[in-house]
Amino acid sequence: MPKQPSVAPKTTPAADRARVLSAAVAESARRLDIGSSALKNVIGTSQPTASRLLNGKYALAEGSKEWELAAHFVRLYRALLSLVGNDELARAWLNSPNQAFDGQPPAEVIKRIDGLLHACAYLVAHRAAV
Repeated sequence: MPKQPSVAPKTTPAADRARVLSAAVAESARRLDIGSSALKNVIGTSQPTASRLLNGKYALAEGSKEWELAAHFVRLYRALLSLVGNDELARAWLNSPNQAFDGQPPAEVIKRIDGLLHACAYLVAHRAAV
């Protein structure tokens, strides 16, 4: 009897989306030098969950609050990168006081939901003007 070729188990579209967004969050956090202690506040998880996410051992649940916040976090990274051009400048912007955020560094502001949304809107508006 011929040996059957091994076939990878099929994944669902929802599992694929969860894997993609989770990986995008981990990569964005890595590039921005945001560890699990800060990421937990940005996406609304516990520190251990944020750590597992950064290490590829946790997938975000589609439709959850953390999913929505994670999507905004990735959006923030992509908008920022398109404006400044590289990760070093993106990290500098994120950690520098900014008058648009009452003199606070955006890294602190994005730890609140309203701050994350404000930072995203700010970057998207400036990106559109370029």
